[in-house]
Amino acid sequence: FMVNSIISKIGLGGGCHWCTEAVFTSLNGVINVQQGYILSEGKAATYSEAIIVLFNPDIISLDVLIEIHLRTHKSTSNHSFREKYRSAVYIFNEIQATDVKQLLQKLQSKFPEELITQILGVKHFKESRKELLNYFYNNPDKPFCRKYIDPKLKLLLGYFGNHLTTRAKDIFEI
Repeated sequence: FMVNSIISKIGLGGGCHWCTEAVFTSLNGVINVQQGYILSEGKAATYSEAIIVLFNPDIISLDVLIEIHLRTHKSTSNHSFREKYRSAVYIFNEIQATDVKQLLQKLQSKFPEELITQILGVKHFKESRKELLNYFYNNPDKPFCRKYIDPKLKLLLGYFGNHLTTRAKDIFEI
């Protein structure tokens, strides 16, 4: 979904939205991340923790965003918390649905197990409480951040370091 000629929008869900928000706010080309809950339709007609990412596709492609998303949550695990932490790419139109479907098929070869990530429409978005927004960058030394978010950012550094912002690199003193 093109917001204007250079800004696109995609929704992502998979794990804790604090973690997901931290990953995507750490990337060059990401303009804004809205943290909260997304409601879809059908079997996904419950709110699930997720983010909406506004990004410049000339700086970071949808391909890279989707691969980062798949690598920074359990995208092949159908664990018991999947309703709260739905593994999904939330789309805003049918063109985006087709693009994401092709990307998931292409990226499947990079994963030894089957991806369970769903492609779902966004029916409604509800933002998190203000004190939870930008949780990692406001609280980088909290035990939760050290235990759950740091490993995701270190993975980014290893695989996608060229996409990390200076702010993210400063946390690891690179």
